[in-house]
Amino acid sequence: MILLENMSQPPENALQAVGWKWMLGEDTLPYLIDKAVAVTEAEANDYYNSAQSLYEMLVEAGQYAIDHLLLSEMGIPATLHELVKRSWEDDRQVHLYGRFDLAGGLDGQPIKLIEFNADTATCLPETAVVQWAQLRANGLDDSHQFNTLYETLVGQFKYLREVNDDLTPSLLLTTLRGSAEDDTNVALLTEAAQAAGFDTDFCYMDEVEFSAQEGIFKQDSTDGSFLRFDFWFKLVPWEFIGDEEPELVAILTDLVVNRKTVVLNPAYTLLFQSKYVLKILWDLYPYHPLLLQTERYVLPHKQSVSKVLFGREGANVAILEKGGSILEKVEGEYGDQRCVYQEYVDFVSDAEGKRYQAGVFFAGEPCALGFRRGGKILDNTAQFVGHIIEK
Repeated sequence: MILLENMSQPPENALQAVGWKWMLGEDTLPYLIDKAVAVTEAEANDYYNSAQSLYEMLVEAGQYAIDHLLLSEMGIPATLHELVKRSWEDDRQVHLYGRFDLAGGLDGQPIKLIEFNADTATCLPETAVVQWAQLRANGLDDSHQFNTLYETLVGQFKYLREVNDDLTPSLLLTTLRGSAEDDTNVALLTEAAQAAGFDTDFCYMDEVEFSAQEGIFKQDSTDGSFLRFDFWFKLVPWEFIGDEEPELVAILTDLVVNRKTVVLNPAYTLLFQSKYVLKILWDLYPYHPLLLQTERYVLPHKQSVSKVLFGREGANVAILEKGGSILEKVEGEYGDQRCVYQEYVDFVSDAEGKRYQAGVFFAGEPCALGFRRGGKILDNTAQFVGHIIEK
């Protein structure tokens, strides 16, 4: 049974005290519960080491996919193939951050990779700041967490500047309209970028101006002039851009190849974002202790989980009995996509039957742990749960 520490005081006061009042929006705090998962130091180290090993394996899988012409098989839109390959070949195209979703790691259960959110991972503010403030609000040592996410993001932005010193450190951050959660995630990234020396600005996707010859712009609302940015962060899925905006993909390919801009996260993160990479990993590392068997077909001799190649937040995920009959399913908007089938493993659960999935952020290195809890399939109703390392 998973152990939970009671947290009687909410983190609002601690957030206000350190000047993070902007994080007190309705999208961030309500689903943070008044408990924290108790994690041993050895368990925290296992999460770190597992994420490090998994990222190294993903790099090998990405190269394998490039070498064996698997981009179409992975569901990556053809419009993006050139940009994926060109960004993969350029070390200056830095993967800013992503988040591993992991089963196990507690109560002696082995850690298993569920998937890697490489392109547009969220839960940044909850992981980086809110769970830390929760410890501080309850009079606990806020260093007793596996959590250097904010500081590590600052370091990543500094590294981006260093390896792209031919560009000016000007960064435009962009989301789609209508998501307070996305806005708050971008707000944290803005803070980190500014701490690293970037000049930053924000606008929604429909406000960004693109020119294949000149770069990426935002119009200044005060005088109507256009401001140019050498770096662009988009909390907009690459596969969405590839499917819906082929003309934009062509412009972005020219801009990246001709050193007019660096896009974050790079297009090659689609190699990690596609669930097909779970099959490639299994092919390259069969029976690796961190992996679950994943195939293009329903597993005949064990329960499995069907996952569309580019689904998000549990949409169109189904748990299948041996042979394929559906035990549990979440509907969604991605039903027309191809699937892979991953061996089913149950999450660690508490006394109430709530299940817990670990999330480990990676930003050049593993840097933070947080948990989401819910049912057998974690969807967008799952709650965020912080943690405390018991010394």
